[in-house]
Amino acid sequence: MAAQIVTSSNRESPFDENEIIVSKTDPRGRITYANDVFARVSQYTVGELLGAPHSIVRHPDMPRCVFKLLWDTIEAKKEIFAYVLNMAKDGAPYWVFAHVTPTCDVKGNIIGYHSNRRKPDRDQVAKVASLYRSLLEIEHRAPDRKQGMLQAFEHLISDLRRQDISYDEFVFSV
Repeated sequence: MAAQIVTSSNRESPFDENEIIVSKTDPRGRITYANDVFARVSQYTVGELLGAPHSIVRHPDMPRCVFKLLWDTIEAKKEIFAYVLNMAKDGAPYWVFAHVTPTCDVKGNIIGYHSNRRKPDRDQVAKVASLYRSLLEIEHRAPDRKQGMLQAFEHLISDLRRQDISYDEFVFSV
């Protein structure tokens, strides 16, 4: 199966470049706060979002290995920026440029995560979509989903090392 990455669509959810999608989750990724922009763009009510796993908006064409990188980073108490392809309740795709940070208590324990998302520029999406397409192809060639995610993750990390850049440097160079 050839990997497809949506770069634009007539059905794409309306999302203005001046808007910020905001959400908070518990340590397991269950939504504890969703702003009105998140609800409108995702086409879920705030009530449907609260308590749901954040993956409720995960688009199937989003490489799983990028989420592994995201989770590895925030669980290490570091922030991460990432381009993410999401999907609204009706199936409409929408791209975001996400900034995800851990929220810690006074003892330094992670008690949740906070994410602000903006609409990325179309040129940025086109560049990222090319990488994500290749990662998806690796994921789909593997005998199972976990192996595919791990193989694509290793490919991503190796590619960044070969270029002598960090993931953050890649994200901000797009």
